[in-house]
Amino acid sequence: MKALRTAAAAVLIGVAVLAAGADAFARHDYAAQFRDHANEGPSRRFLLGTDDVGRDRFSRLLHGVRVSLLCAPAAALLAIAIGAVIGLAAGYFGGWLDRAAGIAIDLFLSLPWLFALLMLRALLPLDAAGWISIAATFLLLAGVGWASGARVVRASVAGMREAGPILHARAYGCGTWRLLWFHMAPNLRPVLSAQFWVLVPVFLLTEANLGVLGLGVTEPIPSWGNILAELQNYHRIPESPWILAPAALLVLVVGSLHFLVSGRGAWE
Repeated sequence: MKALRTAAAAVLIGVAVLAAGADAFARHDYAAQFRDHANEGPSRRFLLGTDDVGRDRFSRLLHGVRVSLLCAPAAALLAIAIGAVIGLAAGYFGGWLDRAAGIAIDLFLSLPWLFALLMLRALLPLDAAGWISIAATFLLLAGVGWASGARVVRASVAGMREAGPILHARAYGCGTWRLLWFHMAPNLRPVLSAQFWVLVPVFLLTEANLGVLGLGVTEPIPSWGNILAELQNYHRIPESPWILAPAALLVLVVGSLHFLVSGRGAWE
């Protein structure tokens, strides 16, 4: 099993290297249209063929993976930061703040994520500039994804609040904020790390769903989601199976992430 985890790590590193070097590895600009070569199959010039308007699928895949692999972890970090702040405050201070945080956490956890994101994203202009749509999409992901981390942090801090070292530090006159950030927060790193690695594949898949529905990153900037939108015309798959490459790569990356994270403790 260690060999399989090593293989999963190698896959993730390889995909990350390809995405980071998209400008070097891609033979064409992701937005360049070769109208005379629209809907061509794979060739030496176009490794994964071209789409309906003659854009190189391989170039778009590399740049789309880069957008998704940069923004999903960034959104996960933001969600974890929001959850950590809310969980720390609620778990330590208790009282009405804890009750209000508990209600907010339960509300966000009970929301159907995808439908809430669809509604919120639909309220934004669908013709927004590409980078604005990227920021909007992943800020929305972070805005609805913080609750699970906040619940775990809140429970951890509530249990830690009366622990001996914390009482000792308080008795020596340690201030509240110093107590939170220098004594409690470092002990939450394993919890926050686990939440981060859970959220990254979730955000990758959620962005892919939004993109397929036309509510993710807007053209011409590619992302995993709007590249997968081509699969809506599923009748073309038997005659053009290479259009499945983005879906296969997404499954491979998400599967590698899950296997690498969940298998670490189980097999060692």
